[in-house]
Amino acid sequence: MTAIYEKELDSQLNGLTGYVFGALVLLFGGIYVMAIHLEGAIDFTMVLYSLTFIYLIGIPLLTMRSIAEERHQKTDQLLYSLPLSMTKIVLGKYFALVTVLAMPLAVLCLYPPVVSSLVTAGAIPMKAAYGAMLGFLFLGCALTAIGLFISSLMGNVGLAAGACFLVMLLLYFLTPLTTYISSSALASFIAFTVLVLLLGIILWRMTKNSGFALVFSAVLEGALAVCFFLFKSRFSGLFTEVLKQLAVFDKFDSFTYDIFDIRSLVYYVTVAAVFLFLTVQSMERRRWAA
Repeated sequence: MTAIYEKELDSQLNGLTGYVFGALVLLFGGIYVMAIHLEGAIDFTMVLYSLTFIYLIGIPLLTMRSIAEERHQKTDQLLYSLPLSMTKIVLGKYFALVTVLAMPLAVLCLYPPVVSSLVTAGAIPMKAAYGAMLGFLFLGCALTAIGLFISSLMGNVGLAAGACFLVMLLLYFLTPLTTYISSSALASFIAFTVLVLLLGIILWRMTKNSGFALVFSAVLEGALAVCFFLFKSRFSGLFTEVLKQLAVFDKFDSFTYDIFDIRSLVYYVTVAAVFLFLTVQSMERRRWAA
């Protein structure tokens, strides 16, 4: 796993992606620090809250080449021939991406004491600042796992970047978009049906087994239909509520209110674990197919 980690880290740092990501984080971090603290405010958590949008660009930038380029250049066959489990290969790549992600954040950790020594409005609450920084890092780790999974499904770097950007954009605006969804029980049923179809398509993309994906979707849709007819009243507003609970970016909000939310950190770890597992399964299927 160490060799995979070093190879992926070397690829990120010898190319432009790692440096471009770091430059974007530090550039906009400096802009927000200057804009917020020149007004006399001393809340560093608002800097991080404003900076979450950087993941819309940064995550596709970091993850687009990780697996998709391996497939495009056919070098993924070398990975499959290694005497390593696919889990170790995926984790090696993931931890390398997280290392690149953490580098500019480590520099951002220097901002609170520096700014606190310069402003006259008072000291920055360090516990809140570094608690929010930890939440910001965990948010990035969860999104990186999602981006890595998307990269494993694509055979083209451009497609991987575009698909990842669209997913990040959807996640970023997920809660505002729920206001346009009807709260009726039928609307929730239809929305869940569309979600089942999307899961079926992803499963087919991962396994290339249309029969299995079709049976899986049919069974899931059948169970959904039974639940709808038995508990129709409970479907009112259910889909929008589920989306709000799953909104990745919204989980970071509690850190901006000086709340160290352990549940949000656990949620980020869970999201990362789920998508890393899916990435492993996607690559395992391709290894056996090869």
